[in-house]
Amino acid sequence: MTTGQVLADQIRRTREWTILLLVDLAGDDWTWQPFPGAQHALWICGHVASAQQQLVFGRCLGQEDLDSEFMDHFAIGGPIKSAEEHDWPSPDVVRRQMDKVQSQTEEAVVGLSDSFLAEPAFGKGGVPHPHYDTKLGAIGHVVRHEAFHAGQLAMLRRLRGKPFLR
Repeated sequence: MTTGQVLADQIRRTREWTILLLVDLAGDDWTWQPFPGAQHALWICGHVASAQQQLVFGRCLGQEDLDSEFMDHFAIGGPIKSAEEHDWPSPDVVRRQMDKVQSQTEEAVVGLSDSFLAEPAFGKGGVPHPHYDTKLGAIGHVVRHEAFHAGQLAMLRRLRGKPFLR
């Protein structure tokens, strides 16, 4: 297997776990917050899709035509607004965006060469990112980032009384 194939496989398998955590969410499960300002499942999913798009297509492939209208809902750095405070996209819209970015990512990553993956990748504004310094690191961070947020989804599920999944 090439490095690109391994990355695409890891990204796919991580997403499979995330989707399993979402299959029985319904209604206000999506925007329920354990306390004001906390992340909710809808924000986590939109943020994961936005971050994946930014890490792969923005940081590594140099594409500037990212879906900023969607991504602006899921920025980091502050408390997450409740469903009453913000006009969130619907779960269906967020899931479609997750699926679209996932498909595009797998297709783009699978064929990347080791020499391309060894090139530098920078964070926002061209400054070094604290979690990676190469394109391989940036794309690998997609997996770590989503796995981290999948853990949050698992906790939210349990707090809502949903069954443990393995």
